[in-house]
Amino acid sequence: MRKLINAPSDVVADALRGLAAAHPSLRVDTDARTVVRADAPVAGKVALVSGGGSGHEPLHAGFVGYGMLDAAAPGEVFTSPTPDQILAATLAVAGEAGAVHIVKNYTGDVMNFKMAAELADDEDVQVEQVVVDDDVAVVDSTYTAGRRGTGGTLFVEKIAGALAEDGAPLAAVAGVAREVNQRSRSFGVALSPCTVPAAGRPTFELADGEMELGIGIHGEPGRERVKAATAREIVAASLDAIDADMPLAGQELIVLVNGMGGTPLIEQYVAAGAVADWLADHRATAVRTLVGPYVTSLEMAGCMVSVCRVTPELLRFWDAPVETPALRWGR
Repeated sequence: MRKLINAPSDVVADALRGLAAAHPSLRVDTDARTVVRADAPVAGKVALVSGGGSGHEPLHAGFVGYGMLDAAAPGEVFTSPTPDQILAATLAVAGEAGAVHIVKNYTGDVMNFKMAAELADDEDVQVEQVVVDDDVAVVDSTYTAGRRGTGGTLFVEKIAGALAEDGAPLAAVAGVAREVNQRSRSFGVALSPCTVPAAGRPTFELADGEMELGIGIHGEPGRERVKAATAREIVAASLDAIDADMPLAGQELIVLVNGMGGTPLIEQYVAAGAVADWLADHRATAVRTLVGPYVTSLEMAGCMVSVCRVTPELLRFWDAPVETPALRWGR
């Protein structure tokens, strides 16, 4: 195992120290394992809190800041944060307006965020939970009852974050987060496995010339293992799967072409070109396209395509100013 780390047990704490050093706009508590925006709590604002296992950076801590998340709770690598972590993050940012917990649909995350919400209620903080389950590849997979939460999480956090920044009430912010989730779909493909530092070995094995269709962001199995294909064929398999679940013809879309952590940006742009061609051939329009490693799986090579069918109002919230370590425009 060759990784740029000090010790496997210290990876998350060391990364949080580096995050704090690089981004003074954040308050990072390496003991409580919380990341919050420096100006939190913002009076009268609904707080957005998310989190999950580390190893998916910049998700979630990299999306803490103006126009997006108020706080994140990073767990150990590929491991849910604890209820106490989530509670600490929530109490650090939530005021009378309450908080929305944005939770990827993994069993540990859903359970621990639910417990944290109950503890927050004991502290007179009202919490709405929104579960993201945008992945179309498989149902009831490893770690999950139902569909997995993957790349669509970014759409939910950005659009709901803009509405919260506008001062909308709790029910409205939670409502738009659920609407965005319902309008979002994702499909991922792995070209190589990744290695969790504490394990010291790959999470799965791929033979030479193989790839996994429908992979999860922890290396969970997908739909099938097939021979390696071209970028155009990979994108077509991904968008065909999405289109079969949520028809795209005639729709305006926000598109995320997401590198899984070990894919060079030049290859991600090759995939983005293939996405544009597929959409043109299927009478769908990408009104916004984001390309880059935003929801990763350590050093896994591969690509995830995520789409969100937008309305003019949702697009306006997507375009609203945002200033976080990993996503920023308009300010």
